[in-house]
Amino acid sequence: MSERSMPRCWNRESKPHRFCPGCGHGLVLKALGMAIDELDLAGRTVFACDIGCSLLAWDFFTFPSLQTHHGRTTPVMVGLKRADPDQIAVAYMGDGGGYAIGLQHLISAALRDDPITVILVNNTVYAMTGGQMAPTTLPGQKTETSPFGRDVDATGIPVKGPEMLKAVVHPEAYLARGTVAQVLKLKKAIQKGLEAQMAGHFSFIEALSTCPTNWRTSASATWAFLEKEMGDYYKVAELMH
Repeated sequence: MSERSMPRCWNRESKPHRFCPGCGHGLVLKALGMAIDELDLAGRTVFACDIGCSLLAWDFFTFPSLQTHHGRTTPVMVGLKRADPDQIAVAYMGDGGGYAIGLQHLISAALRDDPITVILVNNTVYAMTGGQMAPTTLPGQKTETSPFGRDVDATGIPVKGPEMLKAVVHPEAYLARGTVAQVLKLKKAIQKGLEAQMAGHFSFIEALSTCPTNWRTSASATWAFLEKEMGDYYKVAELMH
């Protein structure tokens, strides 16, 4: 990535990033950095990341960052926002941290309309621990713990987070699903989420992302899985805006 294309709020000493080749986390974080730059929020933003691949983002930015216990990023940022309402609180996590161990916290924050922004990266697997089945693993998808494909009759259907939260959030909350296949649209969704937080409301953006290391896919197959199979099941859209 050229120096010119890097968001101003990125910590240049931490680049290139530590994610696997082909991982989508870097694109999600770039979209976040661009959104923060365009809204001129770097001076009042605090970023928190979860356990899992998301923890590799702990030193991405020049503003204060912290890393929490697994599944606890949302309540930590709720606490920070209550202690200092002028801060912009960004909670960054994977699908396991948000939809498995952290689901209670996520739903509670949405119910209370806590004015934070949650960004959840959905790559359909538990990536850092070896590619096990996750709450977002697609029906029939093979993983380390579903070698014959996910059986939804036995495990339940994959979690659709924005659709689930839509049932409980405040009418002025912001919910969206973006994709690393459309970074500028993802940036715009994150901007709207940050603006909703500044207006005093909860915001949640799910970002469809890639994991060729655990999917064991080539570059072309990785992109096809993201855009076709994931895109067909997880519709990219604004659900509350």
